[in-house]
Amino acid sequence: MVVLIADDDPVSRRALEATLAGWGFEVEVVNDGQQALDALLREKNAPRLAVLDWMMPGLDGPEVCRTVRARSTGPYTWLLLLTARKKGSDLIAGLEAGADDYIRKPFDPGELKARLRVGERILALQSELLEAHKALHVLATRDELTGLYNRRAVMQRLDDELERAGSEGGNLCVLLMDVDHFKHLNDDRGHLAGDEVLREIAVRLERLVGAEAALGRYGGDELIAVLPRFDQAAALALAERMREAAALPISTRAGSLSTTVSIGCACHSSEQTAAILITNADVALYQAKAAGRNRAVAAAP
Repeated sequence: MVVLIADDDPVSRRALEATLAGWGFEVEVVNDGQQALDALLREKNAPRLAVLDWMMPGLDGPEVCRTVRARSTGPYTWLLLLTARKKGSDLIAGLEAGADDYIRKPFDPGELKARLRVGERILALQSELLEAHKALHVLATRDELTGLYNRRAVMQRLDDELERAGSEGGNLCVLLMDVDHFKHLNDDRGHLAGDEVLREIAVRLERLVGAEAALGRYGGDELIAVLPRFDQAAALALAERMREAAALPISTRAGSLSTTVSIGCACHSSEQTAAILITNADVALYQAKAAGRNRAVAAAP
């Protein structure tokens, strides 16, 4: 845990640095309020524990606290004010400015250590809450089998991209695809082998779509790709690469299996809804299957 020490008094600063280093903390030292603020608000490796002297050149401790609380968008920073002030009203003002705790000068090492440990516990709890929040977000937006976006999440992404395309006039295409003869594969080789095939195809296709696009499981063995800023030619070119990637043999518990995918492509035009766009892609997918499968077909304008 890195602790920032901000104190313009060199004697006090050295005493704090030596004390905290002796307890095993990594210490970063600055000597005025502006330097403290810059350190606490930097994008990478900002200290999350800070001991701030109340009186410093430029910005004082409470002002640093106030600005950090107003501007910080990263993980929580635990701020301890170091002060010689004894008035209750002053201490209340410091806490209202955003400090989490305070300690009076000259500091008692035992008290300082105890208050810093409180800060560590609070930050550890916050980290656990953030990890739990991330895990819940994954559960809410990802398909359990494939790891792709689930239907609700990918449809939300489609709605967002349709709104963007409508306001900015940009391109947007959708690919709707499913695994050819997937029911027969499940019946002949078992559902567990079918799951392995679907998972591997999802992994292969996700590598191809790029960071701006979204690939999701639409239902059963159907996948959907939302492709912002793709025109029809680019979408069909991607669909061909997807088709080729999906056709490579897949190792499963039932042995090496080969399968193919059929893909329908539809591109956005003015005032189209998500439902119309997907219907057009579905019609194109049906045409691909009717034409012999293992191919990509674009919907008619």
